Formats: sequence, structure tokens, C-alpha cells
Amino acid sequence: MCPESPGIRPRPKAIVSWSTGKDGAYALHTVRSLGGLEVVGLITTVTRAYDRVSMHGVRVELLREQASSVGLPLSIVEIPSPCPNDVYERAMGGAMEHWKELGVSHVVFGDLFLEEIRKYREQRLSGAGMTGVFPLWGRPTSALAGEMIDAGLKATLVCVDPRKLDASFAGRSFDRELLGLLPNGVDPLGENGEFHTFVTDGPGFARPIAVREGERVTRDGFVFADLVPVEPSNSL
Repeated sequence: MCPESPGIRPRPKAIVSWSTGKDGAYALHTVRSLGGLEVVGLITTVTRAYDRVSMHGVRVELLREQASSVGLPLSIVEIPSPCPNDVYERAMGGAMEHWKELGVSHVVFGDLFLEEIRKYREQRLSGAGMTGVFPLWGRPTSALAGEMIDAGLKATLVCVDPRKLDASFAGRSFDRELLGLLPNGVDPLGENGEFHTFVTDGPGFARPIAVREGERVTRDGFVFADLVPVEPSNSL
């Protein structure tokens, strides 16, 4: 058995906080490109009552397809609806403890500029003996949105807050046409909660995820565009 080469240290292991949206997907791509961390999994909260990704409303079946396409194991953390913060923290704390036992020391987030959210994440991770990584932090969102699109990222707006953005934007593609239509005051990446997305393809995806738009639903003050998996055709 060959001895390990002196001076070569294994990369720290990390998981990605995965909401199925563009920011998490591009954060994964960025961390993989930088190469300083070994990404070993994804972690996603799913609302038990709906069997859908929390806040985004994406079907778990599509979430699993994403994980398969990016080639990473998926850790699903089920939470109730509504979910008190202490319940959420216990559920996430248990999941983090599981990953920590597997040697994970870092968690990657797609956050951009909301200081309070970053501070909260770092405080919770510090208590668990883990470190947060924010590879997109502080980047101008207009330029970053264009960079994502130019890199081949394809996404659909699956959740819109009609108090901040017209409900008609639900179901639209995240592309340059969309960026040109967003009203003044709406962040190009929806960082203030204006909208959330589901990524169907992009850098790091082995294959695109085929979907079609289903019905639109208004729930808890948000407008959701349901995406339905499209079965692959067996025809020649």
C-alpha cells in the first residue's frame, strides 16, 4: 500500500443548502469550479403536508431528479405546515448532526446580500461546529443574473409574491427577456423574496429536467406555478 503524498491534505467536505432554485444551483457550480471543497450532498426542507419543497412548492419528484442530474445524494428534512422556528431548528439540527458524523464541516448557501439571514445561518452552524460558505455573497445581482443565464442556467419562476411582483410572472422563464421586464425595485435575482425558481438545466447538470406547467395556485398569499414532470418518450 502506497503511503500518502506528504503535504497533500484532503479537501474539507461540504453540503449545499438546496432549494431547487438558481442561487443554490449557481453556488454549487461556483464551489465546484473553485475546487477548495469536496461537495458530498444536498440538503432540502420539504413541507410534509404538501410533499413539496418548502416555499418553492416544487414536487419532491423533481427535486430528486435535480439531485440525480448534479450527481449528489439528497438529504430531505421534513417540516410541518405551519412550522414554528423551534421545530425548524430541531429538524435542521438533527440533519446537520448526521452530516457532521459523516465528516462534513461546511455548508454552502446561495445567499447574496441579506445580512440578517447570513448572521442567523452562521450562528446556527457555529453552534453545530460547522462553517457557512457564501460563494455568491456581495456580487451585484444584475451582473450575476446575466452571468447565470450566459452560463446556460435555465430556470422557471415557480413562486411569486404578488405584493412585490405581478402574479403573471409565475411560470415565466428566467432569461434576459424576464430581466428586461422586471419593474424598478424588483431585485433581478428575487433576493428580497419577489420570486423563487426551479432550475431545469445548467452548469454541472448531467441532463436537463423535462417539465411542463400545470395549474397555478394561490396559497398563503403566494402564487405558485406547478411544474409537472414530463415522462421521456420511448419513440424513435
